[in-house]
Amino acid sequence: MPSTGPRPTIHIPGTTSHTIAPRAGHGSDEGTLRYLRAGTGAPLVLLHTVRTQAEHFRSLIPLIADQYTVYALDLPGMGYSEIVPGASYDEPAMRAGVKRLLTELDLHDVTLVGESMGAVLALTTAADLPERVRRVVAVNAYDFRGGIARSSLLARVVVSGVLAPGVGAVVAGVEPKPVVRRILEGGVVDKTALREDYVDELLQVGRRPGYPTVARAVYQSMPSLIAARSRYPEVKAPVHLVYGEKDWSRPSDRQADKELLPAADFTQVPGAGHFIALERPDLLADLLNAVA
Repeated sequence: MPSTGPRPTIHIPGTTSHTIAPRAGHGSDEGTLRYLRAGTGAPLVLLHTVRTQAEHFRSLIPLIADQYTVYALDLPGMGYSEIVPGASYDEPAMRAGVKRLLTELDLHDVTLVGESMGAVLALTTAADLPERVRRVVAVNAYDFRGGIARSSLLARVVVSGVLAPGVGAVVAGVEPKPVVRRILEGGVVDKTALREDYVDELLQVGRRPGYPTVARAVYQSMPSLIAARSRYPEVKAPVHLVYGEKDWSRPSDRQADKELLPAADFTQVPGAGHFIALERPDLLADLLNAVA
């Protein structure tokens, strides 16, 4: 990855930053991937939400690093992973990035932990790589119609603008801090869980050249995330479904996933919203450390 450009403003104690280069012959459709690594033990891979990055797990990583070797991935084009002009950001393309992490680092006995979009990718990656995945923890799977637009009127207006033909790319590139904060607050019950330096970090990433195109493409990928639910019954590894009581998903959405994964464990977190890794990292850490 080029040495120029913005660098993360948040440092997570005990983590180091690494990159994975495109595979030979894939240079035109693969970019360099960035990930954070911390801890010792069996591998655990963290997959972030829509419009965020590896630092989304800043509070969780220190709580599990004594039990696991943690890999927190910046999904393709997001965070500080390379933006490749013309690249796809639908579910299969993002899943390919996750699979690159597991295969290029030759990880086995992996616990895949994803939140939101990352939860969908954790499940579909487990379906593709059963020989590498030990278990899946899927937090607030983002696989239902509406997605973040369900969180507030403001979010509906902004997402509709981003998706609008013609002007969508312009709208995606305009991110006033108060608007971004208000939209992100729609994913938490405890507003203090959304720290100011984290919002600033996301805004810095949003100013990377080409990022508005990525952001718009990710919102446009919603149908592919919904379609990916058809892969859930293929997952061989044990699955734990975790939902915030106040998540954007409805009880019917959660029940639909439970029916696709009838053997899965199920936990509903009282008083939590969509971003459980921000609001209740302690709960996720307890759940993960108990089965390390």
